[in-house]
Amino acid sequence: MTDVFRAQAGGVMSADIAVPQHDQEVQFYSSVLRSGENPLWREDLMSNIGVPVIGLGQRTPEYDDLPLQWMPHIQVADVAASVERAGALGGRVLMHSKDDAGHSQWAVLMDPNGAAFGVIPVVPSEALPRLEGEAGSSAIGRIYWLDLTVPDADAARDFYREVVGWGVDEVAMRDGNESYADYNMLGSDGTPAAGVCHARGMNADLPPVWMLYLPVADIEESLRRVEAGGGRIIKAVRDAQGSTRYAAVRDPVGACFALVPA
Repeated sequence: MTDVFRAQAGGVMSADIAVPQHDQEVQFYSSVLRSGENPLWREDLMSNIGVPVIGLGQRTPEYDDLPLQWMPHIQVADVAASVERAGALGGRVLMHSKDDAGHSQWAVLMDPNGAAFGVIPVVPSEALPRLEGEAGSSAIGRIYWLDLTVPDADAARDFYREVVGWGVDEVAMRDGNESYADYNMLGSDGTPAAGVCHARGMNADLPPVWMLYLPVADIEESLRRVEAGGGRIIKAVRDAQGSTRYAAVRDPVGACFALVPA
């Protein structure tokens, strides 16, 4: 994702989750994300410029049927059409909000692999927050990247191409001596919005949920806080110098996400 906020079909605007042990979870994420001398996130988990990016809600009876997953909010051209396509392709409708006239406003869906996500109408460009400086700057909190790792990435690719309207760009991969392709999913302007990956090679141990990659100012300190706060590091990928490129982690209630250095 090169820009923080993009008003387009296929653009990812935000993400949320409804959790038990809400106070503990807020404390965990506030500690983990607010590392370094210049934290990218506020204590209420909004970006450091006060723009909502991720939401951590209390798990009330209304949300009992939602999985314990971070759910990205993806803009689509027609919410009702996306809901219909998801059902026809083996997905499930978990929530579907309509106005008094019966028009779709937003929905929470689950794909055939069990990964949950939200669909919302394309956000009007005039409703986007106005940022000073470079829009793609990593100096503010944002969702840096988003990907899904499943056994059959080809089927998932086709599901999201139909439901969200994403375009597709192949990414060459290798697993030992075998070559295969993962996928960049493209927004309506052709820029990468998310990834769909096979659960093999370097991605073999990742859970089949939408994984948010959240940037932090000091990733090593953030990973220390993950474990100190009752979470667990699933996998850390480091470069040749030993610096962490990214790490997949699990929070105290079992929800997974990833951290990347800003």
